[in-house]
Amino acid sequence: MDARVLTAAVSHVGLIRASNQDSGYAGTHLFMVADGMGGHAGGDVASSLATQAVTAVADERFDSITVAQETLVEAVKNSAQELSDAVRSHPDLQGMGTTVSALIRYDDKVVIAHIGDSRIYLFRKKKLEQITTDHTFVQKLVETGRITAEEAIVHPRRNVLMRVLGDFDTNPDVDTVILETEPGDRWVLCSDGLCGYVSDDAVSQILRETTDAAEASALLVEAALDRGAPDNVTVVIAGVNETNVSAASRPILVGAAAEPLIFDTVTKRIPAIGGRFGSGTGLGEAETFATPDFLETIIAEDKERASRRRRRWAAYLAIPITLIAGFALWGYFWTQSQFYVGSDGNTVVIYRGVAGEVAGLNLNSVEQDTDIRVTQLPQYLQHAVENNIPVGSYNAALEVVSRIRNVSATQ
Repeated sequence: MDARVLTAAVSHVGLIRASNQDSGYAGTHLFMVADGMGGHAGGDVASSLATQAVTAVADERFDSITVAQETLVEAVKNSAQELSDAVRSHPDLQGMGTTVSALIRYDDKVVIAHIGDSRIYLFRKKKLEQITTDHTFVQKLVETGRITAEEAIVHPRRNVLMRVLGDFDTNPDVDTVILETEPGDRWVLCSDGLCGYVSDDAVSQILRETTDAAEASALLVEAALDRGAPDNVTVVIAGVNETNVSAASRPILVGAAAEPLIFDTVTKRIPAIGGRFGSGTGLGEAETFATPDFLETIIAEDKERASRRRRRWAAYLAIPITLIAGFALWGYFWTQSQFYVGSDGNTVVIYRGVAGEVAGLNLNSVEQDTDIRVTQLPQYLQHAVENNIPVGSYNAALEVVSRIRNVSATQ
């Protein structure tokens, strides 16, 4: 199978953003996606610089998979230093950041380096598996059982990042792993402009139905746009053919990294941002890095949100519980206004309430135990008493007992 149809990279500005702050790369054995932080100055600069730093190792030949892993992780960390250097020269860029999800092929293995909320998926034997873990606030909430994965999708703080490359940390904590790969595998790298709006099931269906990488990546971007994705959307697909090759016919660079980076005009292209963690007009839903003070704020928000949710559910439950309790109380008092004439097995008895019990609660009590023995009554009257004779009031019960006594006296 031709490797050219197995590998592709595409990036789209999205429906709301004024500029594309994503970058993507597909090469001989290196593939990556970087998503600049839209709520910070120079997100496009950040993703471009990170892409430049990581792709600097694109043409290297490694002695082992371990060397490839060390080189890739070091390249990602070096990009953080590149951002810091850029901010020293251009203070207006302070606070810029980017995610990086990168993959290097080495024989029948891949090494992955990842930080942020872009993702790497493996599509194998028609099944899609998310390989990387999102470094987001809501992912932490999911992992600790405080919210469900479904709730994370619509959580108001779903764009808050716990880890990201930026000028504020020159030694970032980068996730890395070495995995096996095999012919037929398809590795999908994407920014959250795709995975934030298109379900894994929908992505998997497109990959199952479309073998051409260029067509599949275009359909994935289209699916995100159809779902109203306001963010930039970047997709890189690296397929593995029968000879264990996944190289593009030539290196592909897309998004911000494909455009010239001219620092003198960078700050003029940056929309005004609303505060340290706000998003500018036309930016859509911007990613935000959780500094310690900001993290305390959003944790407090989440606790308050959870408390409101508990109070709301308590209120929802209180209404039917109150109605049920009220109905049960009314029903019990109603039963206590009823009377019937029955038997305790030996004598005729006047009972208050109704025969039977509910949930272990006896609904009747002895109002008066007469001295009329049931065995002294004719058969038909014994049967009537044993099956209970309902009456409307206590006086009516006394009248029934009087008639039974008269019958008993004639026996």
